[in-house]
Amino acid sequence: MDDGKEQEKMIQENIRSWAEEYAVENDWVLNSDKTQLNAVIRGLARNKIRHGERYCPCRIRTGDPNIDREIICPCIYHKDEVKNDGNCHCYLFFNNGK
Repeated sequence: MDDGKEQEKMIQENIRSWAEEYAVENDWVLNSDKTQLNAVIRGLARNKIRHGERYCPCRIRTGDPNIDREIICPCIYHKDEVKNDGNCHCYLFFNNGK
């Protein structure tokens, strides 16, 4: 495996671990659809590599770091989305159904 692929894999593993812990801290769960979950984690990892931050892959970056800070995962919208919709926009975090 080349260094770039290995780096991306390591970042994906770190993001997955972080997301699992963050979900538990908030009494949520991660998406049970592994295909969708993996796609979001892969998008977060690629944004981390390309842009230096875990920008939400489901939102459009403006290029202005002050504005885009709002869409670094977990974005400023995620708690309200999980509360109101049952999941965040990216389908990463879900309420646990309680």
